[in-house]
Amino acid sequence: MAKPARPRAPRTTKPAAAKTPAVQSSDAIAAEDEAAFALRSLQQSHANNKQYEASDDELLRFYEQMVLIRRFEEKAGQLYGLGLIGGFCHLYIGQEAVAVGLQSALKEGHDSVITGYRDHGHMLAYGIDPKVIMAELTGRGAGISRGKGGSMHMFSTEHKFYGGHGIVGAQVPLGAGLAFAHKYREDGGVCMAYFGDGAANQGQVYETFNMAALWKLPIIFVVENNGYAMGTAVKRGSAETHFYRRGTAFRIPGMDVNGMDVLEVRQAAEVALEFVRAGNGPVLMELNTYRYRGHSMSDPAKYRSREEVQEMREKHDPIEAAKQELLKRGVTEDRIKDIDKKIRQQVAEAADFAESSPEPAMDELYTDVLVEKY
Repeated sequence: MAKPARPRAPRTTKPAAAKTPAVQSSDAIAAEDEAAFALRSLQQSHANNKQYEASDDELLRFYEQMVLIRRFEEKAGQLYGLGLIGGFCHLYIGQEAVAVGLQSALKEGHDSVITGYRDHGHMLAYGIDPKVIMAELTGRGAGISRGKGGSMHMFSTEHKFYGGHGIVGAQVPLGAGLAFAHKYREDGGVCMAYFGDGAANQGQVYETFNMAALWKLPIIFVVENNGYAMGTAVKRGSAETHFYRRGTAFRIPGMDVNGMDVLEVRQAAEVALEFVRAGNGPVLMELNTYRYRGHSMSDPAKYRSREEVQEMREKHDPIEAAKQELLKRGVTEDRIKDIDKKIRQQVAEAADFAESSPEPAMDELYTDVLVEKY
């Protein structure tokens, strides 16, 4: 005989879990907070005024710095081909407007800068002597890191330049540490942390975004998007190719900047620095730029056409654009030629200094192994 079915209790809707005071508070301000975040986005501010109003003297200085970086890098490429520079060597040719435009807005020797392995241009843009940079590239004792840093790992604490890092993306959390130091010391300084479009896919970058936003650190994250992570085009390696949007989840406002125009870069830097120095926390800037040479000296760059590179050189070169603006303002061709001549001489002297400098003494092997003082 079948057993009678058990009576079932009426089905009731499970009450929602009670929200904690913290969650309730978060819900209450959510709409207001979202609106506030939208208002503090810097992209619209940048879009409304993209050109820095540089004086003729300022623009001449920008032009001179960009030419110095290019001629220096061309000479470095020659020395590498002659075997005077060993290891890896990543040239900054084509990207000069980024470092010059951004760092001209910094307080030299007060604000800190950190970048990856394509670092020569950033050091030159921060006013460091080309002689000691070239000597470092050639592994000489007179180099800025006494010949032990080479192309990728040179630095100068005196100039607040902290490298030069060969590990992709590793400089970004270190940059947050520098920004934390500025905030802890209350010295008003800002850290500018550069990384590339390839490094933008590293997990540690987003951990850093989170902490920088949480602690409102005075840091500007700069993505130098030159279109290729080594040989991988951005669209092949990144789901979100607009890198300035990648801080949105962390409430970090972004800026999309033409990195081939030194005046636009400088104006964007003014906007970002004003925001960060006011204590509002980090900014993420995407500088769209282009490198004319391969990823490194060993890269034949077969992943792109000659026509692509030639078009960028002919239509978007930052140095030529600055030159044309100077001519339009009435600066004479002779004055520009004098600058070019002076820079060539300066770079030649840097190369001669490097080649004639001795290699590091053997006892340098035993220095900088441990931190001997704080």
